[in-house]
Amino acid sequence: MCAARQAHAELDDTPIIDSGFFVLLGNDDYLLRQLAAGEAARARDYAAWLLGTTRAYAIKIVNPGGVAVWKGGGDRRNVSGLDDRLGSSVVTPRKILETLAGAANALGLPHPVHIHCNNLGQPGNSATTLESMKALSGQRAHFTHLQFHSYGGERGKGWASAARDVIDYVNAHAEVSADVGQVMFGPATIMTGDAPLAYMLRRFGGNKWVNADTENESGCGIVPFKYQDRVYTNALQWAIGLELLLLSEDPWRMVFSTDHPNGGSFMSYPRLIRLLMDRGYRKEQMAHVNQKALDRSALRDCQEREYSLSEIAIITRAGPARLLGLTDKGHLGVGADADVTIYEEDEDKEKMFSAPRYVIKDGELIIEDHELRADHQGRLLHVAPDYDPQIEQVIEPFFEDFYTIRFANYPVDDRYVPNGQIIPTTPSVAAAPATAGTRT
Repeated sequence: MCAARQAHAELDDTPIIDSGFFVLLGNDDYLLRQLAAGEAARARDYAAWLLGTTRAYAIKIVNPGGVAVWKGGGDRRNVSGLDDRLGSSVVTPRKILETLAGAANALGLPHPVHIHCNNLGQPGNSATTLESMKALSGQRAHFTHLQFHSYGGERGKGWASAARDVIDYVNAHAEVSADVGQVMFGPATIMTGDAPLAYMLRRFGGNKWVNADTENESGCGIVPFKYQDRVYTNALQWAIGLELLLLSEDPWRMVFSTDHPNGGSFMSYPRLIRLLMDRGYRKEQMAHVNQKALDRSALRDCQEREYSLSEIAIITRAGPARLLGLTDKGHLGVGADADVTIYEEDEDKEKMFSAPRYVIKDGELIIEDHELRADHQGRLLHVAPDYDPQIEQVIEPFFEDFYTIRFANYPVDDRYVPNGQIIPTTPSVAAAPATAGTRT
């Protein structure tokens, strides 16, 4: 969380787009201490304070509890199940998920808790994914880069697709949303808060690895990577992402993404759109990939489906806006932000979506006839949820003991968000007061 100012500085230097960031909380030391002490209300107030003081947008969970276990050393293992204890603590991944999902919903955050499940990239991890979804049954929850969590098979016995099992659950539960994390063949960069995953990946091909964990929850492992169409696991990952998109019954809840830059660059989006809209092109590409991988997926069963232009507009624009709670975006109705992209019709959808003819941002013409005509400063979108102010009296001693930044200097002030916009929250449950005067 001490990287908030840096995140704001980088977003402020990114032109044109409106932006925001999430706070990473699934392995946060102070939060885990509150859960171990049974202080669920304090944990919720802490999350609200952290969102407001960093000017963040939503709560992100990465490998809940698993990073904390890995950082503890030993055999550097990950947690394998939702009910594994974190060392001698009573805290489990299930408890972390339930607490933070409940906090996001009780605080009325515009976007639900954003979950990167345990066991990412492991064969058979679809069981963990489904267990995580069921643990939050009835609550809003967003599961990110779902392709990386939809693997069947067993460790040491081969990989297979479990996309159909996962997407069937998503289709049947309206409270669940997800983005795909489609793998695209070619160079990529693994950038993740899931340090044990990065540690595992760096062993393949002798990749170099860097991970920084200085007053941040997990740091960020960075590993160069290349997805290859003839490699079995890469081809299977490619197929699984397409399965999720083609078997999805509700484009409003299954968002288009490559988990940039992990599954591939956002520059590959036009090609992915073509794969969805042009079944002939998709069949040509399927003929070039590892066929044994396709045999262990259901992609051939759904190869006749084609996305319409309307569905592409939903999964790339309207759906994400709705899931983020941005009522002024993703539509052309009265009161909407005047953010419009206009493309020239072309049968080659990759060519069509590669270069918009016009881009209008907040009513200002930014691109005209494919040429940049003007610069534009986007807005920083963030939330300011209510919380019991007594929580600050509880947090401050912990902060002063363990951080190099003084508590009074930590909050991000208006100088860092000159173009900030607060997105309203709609609390559903009154917050219970924090207990001041005690330290946990």
